[in-house]
Amino acid sequence: MKITDVKIEKFSIELTEPLKVAFAEVAHSVSLLIKVETDEGICGYGEAAPFAPVTGETADGCAEVLGMFRTGLIGMNPLEIEKIHQMMDGVVHGNGSAKCAVDIALYDIMGKVMEQPLYRVLGGWQNVVQNDVTIGIGDPEKMAQAAGRYVHEQGYRILKIKAGIDPAEDIRALTLIRQAVGPNVRLRVDANQGYTVSKAIYALEEMKKLGIEAVEQCLPDWDLEGARELKEKVSGIQLMLDESIHTVKDAARAAKMKAADIFNIKLMKCGGLYRGSQICTLAENFGITCMVGCMMETKIAITAGLSLVASRKNITEADCDSFLYYKDADNGMPGGFTRNGDMFRLSEEPGLGLKISF
Repeated sequence: MKITDVKIEKFSIELTEPLKVAFAEVAHSVSLLIKVETDEGICGYGEAAPFAPVTGETADGCAEVLGMFRTGLIGMNPLEIEKIHQMMDGVVHGNGSAKCAVDIALYDIMGKVMEQPLYRVLGGWQNVVQNDVTIGIGDPEKMAQAAGRYVHEQGYRILKIKAGIDPAEDIRALTLIRQAVGPNVRLRVDANQGYTVSKAIYALEEMKKLGIEAVEQCLPDWDLEGARELKEKVSGIQLMLDESIHTVKDAARAAKMKAADIFNIKLMKCGGLYRGSQICTLAENFGITCMVGCMMETKIAITAGLSLVASRKNITEADCDSFLYYKDADNGMPGGFTRNGDMFRLSEEPGLGLKISF
């Protein structure tokens, strides 16, 4: 089997309302969808969802890099995934979301060749995933109202609350949210690099009183020494790294430093399912569990992310919810998974299991 062509198309996503985090506010997003064609008539679909504050990429830059990859990909065997990653790494440093687009398309092809769904190709641990839902930074009363709707009307039992601008305001919002949802709903917080060490220690101690189970990326991405200090000084609450973990080498350094309890794997940071699986294996060997998160992605990357969660026992959490904020949650791509409340069941169709007209 040989790759005969790679087609690239921009895809704009409009949110129902802006999502505010500690370092940005997002109202719309642009992804790049790719179609990898082969000489046997089997096609695979992938996605790049660049987000400059995290991956350092733009949509136009991604398109340029994907054009470079296209030249190297034509004539290669799409099932030789490691060889293709080596080719991409030789062409350009970083650019995780561009590499992710190619990676997902290759795994989509592999699933179709094997006639197996993606979660089974990747490991096959289970086919049902419990997903969380995210609440952006806003007026604390409105954040609490949103939390109540997600829990009481939509059946979500895990909430991820954005924080990181003002610790005191964060605690006020979390207090109101806990009152709105009751004691049994799992709450975790994402500070998106917004705290200093001293502010984080204060916030973490207050969050423990509210039953917050985990806090993500308290400090700037480069400050692993500070992350280790937090782990040494604060107990009783799990600490997660996200923006600090892009590559397998990042994960190895953080694991050796004992800087986190959980790693947040994002396909757009690490370059796709192949590297994401490597991070999971490394983490497991250090006693660190994983979550799979997302950027502002279409159902292509969301389905891939959920499939990775479903494939591995050590990936215990899913934060693959961005499609819920779009005016068209399906993005015109039916399939991939079904959901009942916060439980997502992966399709048994081969590969991604999506119906895509591109």
